[in-house]
Amino acid sequence: MNYPSLLDTAKKAALAAGEEIMAIYNSADFGIEQKADDSPLTKADKNAHLAIVEILEATKLPVLSEEGRAIPFEERQHWTTFWMIDPLDGTKEFIKRNGEFTVNIALIEEGNPILGVVYAPVLDTLYYGGTSVGCSKMKVDNSELDLPKRAIESIDELKLKNVRIVASRSHQNQATEDYINSFASHELVSMGSSLKFMVLAEGNADVYPRFAPTMEWDTAAADAVLRSLGYSVFKVSENTEISQSSIDYNKENLLNPYFIAY
Repeated sequence: MNYPSLLDTAKKAALAAGEEIMAIYNSADFGIEQKADDSPLTKADKNAHLAIVEILEATKLPVLSEEGRAIPFEERQHWTTFWMIDPLDGTKEFIKRNGEFTVNIALIEEGNPILGVVYAPVLDTLYYGGTSVGCSKMKVDNSELDLPKRAIESIDELKLKNVRIVASRSHQNQATEDYINSFASHELVSMGSSLKFMVLAEGNADVYPRFAPTMEWDTAAADAVLRSLGYSVFKVSENTEISQSSIDYNKENLLNPYFIAY
């Protein structure tokens, strides 16, 4: 498997999707619809999906997209390697026009995210990484910055410090607030979409707790970026105990468990 080539293809697809998204973002008509789960869908979601799939087709690998057809587990359980994409993560942030939305593209192999690209079109910033390619950040001027690994601390160690906690701008709940307040000293960073993970990747936060529903395509690309830095996204039980198991991908039910990234 030529991972550097696949990563280049994913980066190209993310940038193409970003162009489609910004064309709608700068227009007067978002074409907003409501999906079956009452979450919003826009023209940008649809156009970004089509742009990504068109480019990824060259890899001959299957594609599982939030905006694609529902592929039965009986079919995808036989996939060893495939693309998992969220063409527009943070549609609510897109509609609010706050710029905190991303294009997420991940390569999944045997249930693990091994390559990930997270593109923030408004910021014109591309994050990408994988277990075999390192981790980098590319800005609008095409300058690249390698994101370094930091020393990994346990949650117990972090609780002894002034902890920087990143949380969702649109999905706060009581469980999250209770967890945040379990730290004696903390600073709160609010952010939308998978940019929350990227705040960790850049070293600007220490912990990201998520005690609300997410789907696999919401986390896969960012999870790959964090894994390339040696960080983890651990499953969490209902009483917020952290397991030592990472999120699994391509499950029969694509809903993620609650998790903590740090």
